[in-house]
Amino acid sequence: MSSTAPSNAPRPDSAFDIVVLGEINVDLILGPDARPTFGQVETLVGDATLTVGGSGTIFALGAAQLGLRVAYCGVVGDDNFGRFMLDALHHRGVDTHDVIVDPVQKTGCSVILNIPGDRAILTYLGTIDALSADQIDASLLAQTRHIHVASYFLQYRLQPDLPALLAQARRRAVTVSLDTNWDPAEQWQSGLWDVLAETDGFLPNEAEACAITGQTTVEAALAALAGRVPTVAIKRGGKGAIAQQGSQTARDPGFRVDVVDTTGAGDSFDAGFLSAYLRGEPLDAALALACACGALSTQAPGGTTAQPTLDQACGLVRSR
Repeated sequence: MSSTAPSNAPRPDSAFDIVVLGEINVDLILGPDARPTFGQVETLVGDATLTVGGSGTIFALGAAQLGLRVAYCGVVGDDNFGRFMLDALHHRGVDTHDVIVDPVQKTGCSVILNIPGDRAILTYLGTIDALSADQIDASLLAQTRHIHVASYFLQYRLQPDLPALLAQARRRAVTVSLDTNWDPAEQWQSGLWDVLAETDGFLPNEAEACAITGQTTVEAALAALAGRVPTVAIKRGGKGAIAQQGSQTARDPGFRVDVVDTTGAGDSFDAGFLSAYLRGEPLDAALALACACGALSTQAPGGTTAQPTLDQACGLVRSR
């Protein structure tokens, strides 16, 4: 595999705020009523948008939009989709020195079929699961305050050695957060509990938290996870979010906005939460900022078009 790592600027000497370990793929969003009919029937849809995909890349762009210094470690193919994604990261100022360009595999792609109130996602993995621990430069992890791991259940090659990698980083006082996203196999294992033992912040949504813990309520899932991870924030969509840090619990009802597309809202939530977390904000303030970032991101198609600046997100919080 090639280890070519393109960049549009020299890496700064100062430390990064966040290094993201995650997948890189494009999203093709079809809607607003994309209901396919098989039998070679051609169905017309009202809109099509090719945009940034992948939980990790949407998170990275959201964090950069909030003013954090972000570096990315992942894999793309040597193709148009890969170049599209690298351009998007460059445009928002995300460092891509440690993005690997694979000359053999294709960049991953998700096709999102939107219908009112729901969506279906078809994903071609390609390079999505190509990152392995031995490809990650240890010197990169020494330059950051925090590591965020995205789409854990899709990172098949990264999973086995991730606990040791994170433990090494934490010995250097680097904090770690994790967002698993949905497990396509619905097994909810893959060594996750070993990774959570090396995690400072866990950011699942409600369905994921309940599936991982085997609990039937968000409160029970939160209690189970908070017994293992110092800080847990669970996303609840239109119902806001709930979080626990030690013995402290916080709830936020979220914000009412005109929703266009919910793609990536959870990743923008993560960016807002960690922005506040890294500034040492109280748990309730971090949860409010996270909900604001998630809500504002839904006001345009795609996961990144409407991601807010810190001033915009704080303005929404103040308006309440």
